Amino acid sequence: VQLQASGGGLVQAGGSLRLSCVASERIFSGKSMAWFRQIPGKEREFVAAINWSGGITYYADSAKGRFTVSRDNAKNTVYLQMNSLKPEDTAVYYCAAKKGSVVLTTSPSYHYWGQGTQVTVSS
Repeated sequence: VQLQASGGGLVQAGGSLRLSCVASERIFSGKSMAWFRQIPGKEREFVAAINWSGGITYYADSAKGRFTVSRDNAKNTVYLQMNSLKPEDTAVYYCAAKKGSVVLTTSPSYHYWGQGTQVTVSS
C-alpha cells in the first residue's frame, strides 16, 4: 500500500477527528497532497489540498473554517484536522498524491490513492 489513511471513526455532531495519511517517500516526496471523500452512490468530492511546502492550501466550501490540512514532510504524512463535524460530513475519506507542484482539486488529477477511512458523524 503506497498511501495509508487512518483516523476515521464514529463521532457526534460538533466533535473532531484528525485523519492521517502516511505515504512511501517515493510517493510523498515533492508531491501535492489532497483529501477527497465519497458517499456510496455519489461521485468522489474534493475536500482539501496542500502543496509540497505546505504554503498553499485549498478547501472545498464545505470544509472552509472547519477543516485544516497540513503535512509533515519529515514523516511523509499529511493530516486533515476536522472540527465542528456535521452528519453531512459522513463519508469515506481518501488521501491522494499528485505529481507536479500545481495544486488541483479534481480527482482525475491525482495519481496515487489510499484505501480510505470511514468517518461517521451522528446527529
